[in-house]
Amino acid sequence: MEPNLIIALALAVLVGVSLGMLGGGGSILTVPILTYVAGFEPQQAISASLFIVGVTSAVSVFHHARVGRVRWRTGLIFGVSGMAGAFAGGIVGGFIPGTILMVLFAAMMVATATAMIRGRKKVPAGSLHEPAKLPVVRIIRDGFFVGIAAGLVGAGGGFLIVPALTLLGGLPVAVAVGTSLLVIAMQSSAGLVAHLFTVDLPWPTILAFTGIAVAGSFVGAALAGRIPETALRKGFGIFVLVIGAFVLVQEIPQLIPLMTGA
Repeated sequence: MEPNLIIALALAVLVGVSLGMLGGGGSILTVPILTYVAGFEPQQAISASLFIVGVTSAVSVFHHARVGRVRWRTGLIFGVSGMAGAFAGGIVGGFIPGTILMVLFAAMMVATATAMIRGRKKVPAGSLHEPAKLPVVRIIRDGFFVGIAAGLVGAGGGFLIVPALTLLGGLPVAVAVGTSLLVIAMQSSAGLVAHLFTVDLPWPTILAFTGIAVAGSFVGAALAGRIPETALRKGFGIFVLVIGAFVLVQEIPQLIPLMTGA
């Protein structure tokens, strides 16, 4: 096994820990790892991240559900609309040059990191139960647009979903994290199906990466709620910002000749 592949598989633990603990961050880590460490093409990395993150989220959601941190009705409404958006984004993404996709991915990382560092606006803490009346139209709308982002560049799901569930669904942060995993699993499956029309994937590597990420998700789920949310969010936001800047430095020199036709 190549050394770079061994490193990539070792880093898969971080993907699972992030998803299990934060309800997001999986693809933001997976795509750069697969692209710059494992040597995947951008379209392959984005497609593979949808499978890896989708499976890891699906497994992790059951741990959160056992302790009452999943609201199925809100999650299913958001998830179904997210699947439609992810499928559309996945179809479009298969025809966009890899360099452009990576620049879009980096832009998503920078925007996400900035939002994480700045923090959320103060909202009501929410009850332990779903509100009797959900803003269904707004949940469907937001789910669709979040799904487009996730399907197009393989990222942007969790850290957009958690605030949306907090603000629209009236859920506490810990419950929004658990519910977001249900949404991520649903929209990742739809995005992956769309990408498979145009991308071939090295499944043995992807399955190995997924298995390690799933193991990491159990660690992350066990840590959820034990580390102060503000410190965790800001620290991870700075980390994501650094990775986003790295991706831009790598990709912009390749984007300039592509855009000028040189």
